[in-house]
Amino acid sequence: MNQPMRDYTDILMKNGKVGLDQLSEATSMAREQDKKVGDCLVILGYCTSEEVYRTMAEFYKLDYVDLMFTRIDDSVIQLVPESVARENHILPMQHDDDTLKILMCDPTDLETIEKLRFILNKKIDTALAPREAITEAINRYYGQTEGESADSVLQEFTDTQIDFTATEEDANTSDSQLSDENSAPVVRLVGLMISEAVQLRASDIHVEPFEDRVRIRYRIDGILVERDSPPRRLLGAILSRIKILAKMDIAERRRPQDGRIKVTVGEKELDLRVSVIPTNHGQSCVMRLLDKDNIKVGIRQLGLGERDFRIFTQMIKRPNGIMLVTGPTGSGKTTTLYAALNSLNRPDRKIITAEDPVEYYLPGINQVEVRHNIGLDFARIIRAMLRQAPNIILVGEMRDTETASMGIQASLTGHLVFSTLHTNDAPSAVTRMVDMGVPGYLVASSVIAVLGQRLVRVICKRCKQNVKLSEAVLADAGIPIEISEKAAFARGKGCSYCQKKGFKGRIGIYELMVVNSKVRELMFANASTFDICREAVRQGMTTLYCDGVRKVLKGVSTMEEVYRSAKKTEQDDAALKIVFNEFQNAPVTK
Repeated sequence: MNQPMRDYTDILMKNGKVGLDQLSEATSMAREQDKKVGDCLVILGYCTSEEVYRTMAEFYKLDYVDLMFTRIDDSVIQLVPESVARENHILPMQHDDDTLKILMCDPTDLETIEKLRFILNKKIDTALAPREAITEAINRYYGQTEGESADSVLQEFTDTQIDFTATEEDANTSDSQLSDENSAPVVRLVGLMISEAVQLRASDIHVEPFEDRVRIRYRIDGILVERDSPPRRLLGAILSRIKILAKMDIAERRRPQDGRIKVTVGEKELDLRVSVIPTNHGQSCVMRLLDKDNIKVGIRQLGLGERDFRIFTQMIKRPNGIMLVTGPTGSGKTTTLYAALNSLNRPDRKIITAEDPVEYYLPGINQVEVRHNIGLDFARIIRAMLRQAPNIILVGEMRDTETASMGIQASLTGHLVFSTLHTNDAPSAVTRMVDMGVPGYLVASSVIAVLGQRLVRVICKRCKQNVKLSEAVLADAGIPIEISEKAAFARGKGCSYCQKKGFKGRIGIYELMVVNSKVRELMFANASTFDICREAVRQGMTTLYCDGVRKVLKGVSTMEEVYRSAKKTEQDDAALKIVFNEFQNAPVTK
């Protein structure tokens, strides 16, 4: 006799979509991060959002609706106020006599259903759709944001002749002064600029002055996108508003300044790291959006290959040694380190970090910010933190001999040390530390592994379509024809979900160099980066380029994205064989 289904996850397991281990991992993650199990299965990459919600609909005997191919009449949309739709995360879909069918993402939320029945005075039927699809549809049918848009405020500026250029000259301007009748549009414009950037998932906002205009750009998935620009005469007012929010000196225009802004956009709490520098045509400002949700990522979600994931999780459990993460600015090093710290953050461990600056605040971890103006630099913090008897230390960056030497001494005295280096790849980290003045034998004795990384854009799941690559492209990439026949090459067509870009989100490509006995011998002998890399590949390391090819074969990204982040080198031919052998043994569903 068949056992009754207890939950929709039973159906996912029965249909072979997930295994017991994967479900257990998702359940643990859901418990730790206060998320739903289905959402965690999607985040971990074990299921697509559509698979989860279709299965959920099957279990609860509800309709599943694909909003990509569904058109809802405006007359139905008008039955539910925008504020009600946004607050309850629902969308009206169909109206019949006194019954309204609504789309929701949680069929067990009976409280919301009862509330809607009372507010709308109608019988409520439900159907299911993914949460992100409902959000997108709400924005599409009701408008991108509630109330006014940045465009409308810019139009208000264009239509008015108010002169804001004197605002920055006034060193005594206060926040309340900027909220008067004349400057209210500036306040709203800066606020809407931040809100729009959050909705578009931008990581930075750039306000750049030129001779005849002000350029506003957002960095979305690593690519700068230009937005509508305000009139040139508003530069002073916009900068003054940003400076006041960031608690900067608005009268100082000759020197660079840094500050922070804390804002709440919708349900998100964000920190904005603000940098202002003087240029030929005025002050240029960059606001970096630090979303706390980004640090809740687990190690599994980083995108490490199976071998690298297994080794990385083993390495961070070592009692002592140095674990280095390398890559340029904006390559996700901080996210990787915080994911490692989150997995190690337990009541029986003491963790201290030294950061410049502290980008995200981690509960349960002691974080110290570098302050050069009072002589509180990395080396001094490390020296002091060792007296605090920590188990694990994070040093934001090893940028000089003293910092590197202190980190090595900490690792040799029984501490696990995490840090970053700005190098092009993992093997270069060894020569970089030697160049800083650290003896090779100390590097070899302390470093246990180096993780090099970059970020590539992920093909949008909504508009993803299979493609074939030409023989010329395959030859240039180093992919044999027989491997290509099994691959799931894909490209994003472009849709409203990804703003017609064909990409949505980013994932890491990695190379993990383990310092084993043979690599350590080469480090003792002051061998070249080339020799160290060759030995690491011989020991099983796949390079950045090869990990990128691995993700292309699986239909996660494109060769263009890989070329943008990593170059093919002499060592890649040997490393590609590892990837192809692994790919041959792991069936890929096209």
